[in-house]
Amino acid sequence: MPAQGRKNVHGKAGVRFKAGYTASKNKAMLRNVVTELVVHDEVTVTSGVAPELVSLAAKLVTFAKGNTLSDRRNAAAILRDVEVKEGQSALQKLFGEIGPKFKDRQGGYTKTYKLGNRKGDNAELVLVRFAD
Repeated sequence: MPAQGRKNVHGKAGVRFKAGYTASKNKAMLRNVVTELVVHDEVTVTSGVAPELVSLAAKLVTFAKGNTLSDRRNAAAILRDVEVKEGQSALQKLFGEIGPKFKDRQGGYTKTYKLGNRKGDNAELVLVRFAD
């Protein structure tokens, strides 16, 4: 028998199935985390997020190495508009500091370090930082 009455609530004739995490939420979370990586040069995430973060960070560094108007617009579509310090945005830091730093490197822009498990839910934590 199909659910009748109120939808998306628990109890009689309530939620049968509700997706918890959508692709748009995942994309928004990755944009937030990669922006934090650019701003702070390191970020702690779970082991499931780390590979996606490393791949997105490599894409952004490749844009920064190109340093064309098209590359800036593509990077701006991913990064959040956050101030790093007075008068400098995350996009300006990416193209002004991080891009020139990796100009001669062909890959391997980030390093990951396993930190152990989180106390609350026992999720494996990983520190992701830009390589030296």
